[in-house]
Amino acid sequence: MRDPLAQVNIRSFDAETLQAHIAEMGQKPFRAKQVHHWLWKKHVRHFHEMTDLPAAFRDQLAQQFVLRHLETTITQKSSDNTLKLGFSLHDGKVVEGVMIPTGNKTKGYRLTACVSSQVGCSLDCAFCATAQLKMSRNLYPDEIFDQVVALDQAAKAKYGTGLTNIVFMGMGEPLLNYAQVMESIRLITAPEALGMSPRRITLSTSGISKMIRKMADDRVKFGLALSLHAADNEKRNQIMSINKTNPLEDLADALAHFHRQTGSRITFEYVLLKDFNDTAQDAALLAAFTKKVPSKVNLIEYNPVENTPFMRTPENRMNDFRHWLESKGVIVSVRKSRGKDIDAACGQLAAKAAASSSTEKS
Repeated sequence: MRDPLAQVNIRSFDAETLQAHIAEMGQKPFRAKQVHHWLWKKHVRHFHEMTDLPAAFRDQLAQQFVLRHLETTITQKSSDNTLKLGFSLHDGKVVEGVMIPTGNKTKGYRLTACVSSQVGCSLDCAFCATAQLKMSRNLYPDEIFDQVVALDQAAKAKYGTGLTNIVFMGMGEPLLNYAQVMESIRLITAPEALGMSPRRITLSTSGISKMIRKMADDRVKFGLALSLHAADNEKRNQIMSINKTNPLEDLADALAHFHRQTGSRITFEYVLLKDFNDTAQDAALLAAFTKKVPSKVNLIEYNPVENTPFMRTPENRMNDFRHWLESKGVIVSVRKSRGKDIDAACGQLAAKAAASSSTEKS
């Protein structure tokens, strides 16, 4: 048997590469389809579970490859039923994912998975807990995929139905892990894997113009959200240094190109920070910016983060801000904080699970 440390994760192969490797092992092409089915449709964790393969072939696979999966090491449930899972990766690093339920049994549930794309984050957004973590590495497609599978299974166990939506709004900047994120979305949407509709997926970015253009040229079918948080360069520079190399003028051009290529309406995410970006002047600037591309605005309650100076905007001021935008014809919704008591709300993911080795049962 080969040194296990030298073995390659079989889930790192795309379908074509998998078929080539299995052909080299002396197997017929249909065996590759069987293996692919077990890996991505059945989510098996061991080669011996691939029961329609000959035992000798399963042994051969186990000798040549490893079958990696992330492990759920922490489970926390909020008072509002938001569920946060801490995932341990094969190298001991930890990321977090969240399942957010809305609706009810009578009218039906909306079950949204918020997944991570990096271990930590290389950006330094001043209001975000994840930004305080050191960037360790990008996640691989199977690691992103496994978060969705785990959260989907949690949704089915609790609500009797699977996920309805997926948002790439967890730890990390998805567009700085472009190839891996796109491959994970391909797997999530592939009929031979999870088979979810791309229209149910939203990718959120802090704003990297070049990569937004690339997504547009790749004609992606999922939704795009921009974490805006300020609609003038001077103020946005203060809280998001990525704006210094990707100013609003460049972002507006990239977003317009994205809309032309995909037909998708852009979502602007706007966290309201008390006495910083919540004045009538800020609302006027935001309204003007939204006119550059077909769009809507999600106003987000700020969730206070340690070691930052920001405070939440009072509800009455948030309502005034919303009404001002609506008076200018902007489509607006307010996203209430969910999972605050378990640090699962927007901007709070900081892999605190890494400090614990026990699982808290919900």
